[in-house]
Amino acid sequence: MNNIKLLLVEDDANLSYIISSSLQELIGGYDIVTATNGAEGLKAWKDYHPDVIIADIDMPVMNGFEMVEKIRETDGDTLIFFTSALTSPEDVSHGYRLGVNNYLKKPFVPEELDASIKALLKLQRGERANNETGQLHIGSFIFDSRTCALTSTDGKEEHLTETEGKLLRLLAENLGEMVSRDAIMYRIWGNTDYYVSRSLDVFVRKLRMRLSADKRVELTTVRGQGLKLEVKN
Repeated sequence: MNNIKLLLVEDDANLSYIISSSLQELIGGYDIVTATNGAEGLKAWKDYHPDVIIADIDMPVMNGFEMVEKIRETDGDTLIFFTSALTSPEDVSHGYRLGVNNYLKKPFVPEELDASIKALLKLQRGERANNETGQLHIGSFIFDSRTCALTSTDGKEEHLTETEGKLLRLLAENLGEMVSRDAIMYRIWGNTDYYVSRSLDVFVRKLRMRLSADKRVELTTVRGQGLKLEVKN
């Protein structure tokens, strides 16, 4: 797999160095170009064609909001993350309206950034979504993702709502692997704000009830990170 091409737009030189060196040397799999403000970031985006842009908001010359607005005029595909202490509801909403894919609040650890980047790239590229029949086996259940029907071995069939179906399919396609909350919310609702986060919690509780007939099937919460659907032996 080719390295992830990442553009880091950050005016704090120390933080830029820490993020770059951590992703390239400690974690690996990244080719990184840096910029110190939105104007430099805009030029680097045109020249470098990155897979992912990580940007601060409050920067000199051109701030992150202005840079993203100009990028999204012609580029709706490149993943863009804001990493900032500016995470008021107004800032978050403004960023999503401009086309940002995710927020990561400072301070954060590089492993958290790495996990978020890879989860969203995986969803964007449609990896593992290759079951053409639409039928997924989850313990003693068969889930038909086309009709949202969940059938147990005794023939009992339940029809899930569209949102329940999307959530179950995403988790079942990544059976045994953790899927980050941000990746789930972005895939299903298109953003990761507080209200979407609470909605996700509601649908998780509903799915746990649906799957409770098979004690081997566990939908677990990895605190502060994500969800994992497993079938125990």
